Amino acid sequence: MRKEVEHVPFAESAGGDGPAPPSGPAREPGQRPWKPLLAVCAGYFMVILDVTIINVAVPVVGRELSASLTGIQWITDGYTLVLAGLLLTGGALGDRLGNRRIFCAGVALFTAASAVCALAPSTAVLVTARLVEGLGAALIVPGSLALLQQAYPASATRAWAFGLWGSMAGIAASAGPLLGGLLVSTVGWRWVFLINLPVGVACLLLTLRHVAPSPRNSARALDWPAQCAVVAAVALLTAALNEAGRRGWSDPAVLAGLGLAVAAAAAFVVRERLARSPALPLELLRSRALSGGAAIGLLFNFGFYGMVFTASLSFQHERGYSALGTGAALFPAVAMTMFASILSGRLSRRTGDRPLVVSGMLLAALGLAGWAAAGDDPAYPLLVAPMMAAGFGTSFALTGSTATVMGAAPPGFEGTASALFNTMRQIGSATGVALGGTLLATAGDYGEGLRTSMAVGALAYLTAAVLAWRCVPRGPHGA
Repeated sequence: MRKEVEHVPFAESAGGDGPAPPSGPAREPGQRPWKPLLAVCAGYFMVILDVTIINVAVPVVGRELSASLTGIQWITDGYTLVLAGLLLTGGALGDRLGNRRIFCAGVALFTAASAVCALAPSTAVLVTARLVEGLGAALIVPGSLALLQQAYPASATRAWAFGLWGSMAGIAASAGPLLGGLLVSTVGWRWVFLINLPVGVACLLLTLRHVAPSPRNSARALDWPAQCAVVAAVALLTAALNEAGRRGWSDPAVLAGLGLAVAAAAAFVVRERLARSPALPLELLRSRALSGGAAIGLLFNFGFYGMVFTASLSFQHERGYSALGTGAALFPAVAMTMFASILSGRLSRRTGDRPLVVSGMLLAALGLAGWAAAGDDPAYPLLVAPMMAAGFGTSFALTGSTATVMGAAPPGFEGTASALFNTMRQIGSATGVALGGTLLATAGDYGEGLRTSMAVGALAYLTAAVLAWRCVPRGPHGA
């Protein structure tokens, strides 16, 4: 007897965005086809890698292209600003036009922009290409989660896929400085971008061959005034937070940016209340699971990326590590992410998501609290366990929080839910980095600023644990 279509990961969706790839024989719900996961994770890996890999290359780029300080800042921050500001737009386009179509468009755009970055003859060309890369990334990220939800309909395999997707973020973010330092010191800074080309082409081919077309919700209009308000709010907030790390929180430009971000967010809420077809229906935010899961994502990205940023500065400026040595020193945090994601995906079918998210956040909080209590200049071996705890706990909780948000999304809004979750995570990352930089810059002693930053990160993880206890559903997937 023929299996039900809902159990076939590659079945064609009615109204999809193109011809379906061959599905082959029907698969049992517990089986785990790798190719859709590999395709989606390759695209997501490129996006997150490009957030951090550029940091160690920027000094060399500035010298070779005679870039000003402002140009160097835009090479680094322009990508993040566009990515954070356009995620909800990418999610809405995916829901309307098909997530596979928008994901592939994003991969193609990102890959082409990477080639332009690698060949850039001037700072202006490089900055422009980085902005286009950010646009491609904003199309990739929301579709990545929506495509995994589509490709793995069985709850057990979906948890496994979400776990490995989540581990890509920690591995890419923490491996960026190590890989960037290796490339810059051997073959040159342009290879920081050239490395994206084979990955992007492979991702595109795998997606077209092994990921089914996505359903389209053509009746859903794009609310452009609301989208512009979101872009303004997220871009202003991210820019203000980035500047706060350099200028301080009391600087007029920072305060003005924060005030304008709040005004843009208020305009978005008013628009969504009045719009006939809102970009982010406020009913979605009334879901405790969806809004709580998004808030948890903000908090654990705040803790993890704040830790990675302040630790990187400490290792380079206080301990004298090279860029390559700093990446190696951060490796304990990376090494745990893959193991934690696989383990949480296996356990979630038995325990549900709540125990995993709560325990992961508590473990990460314990790690950063241990770092804060280790003193102003602890020996490196004393920091290995805190880094492992933060990396393991964050990745262990990411699987469950991702499943919680995507499980609460109504049909037709998977891309929007994914975009909301990842927008909140981007805001958390920017806030963690900005606050960490401010604490290091304003503390009387560098070690004191680092300890305070770790203590604040531990508090964020504890808050996430409390939210998880209240918002993450009890019981196994699908129960």
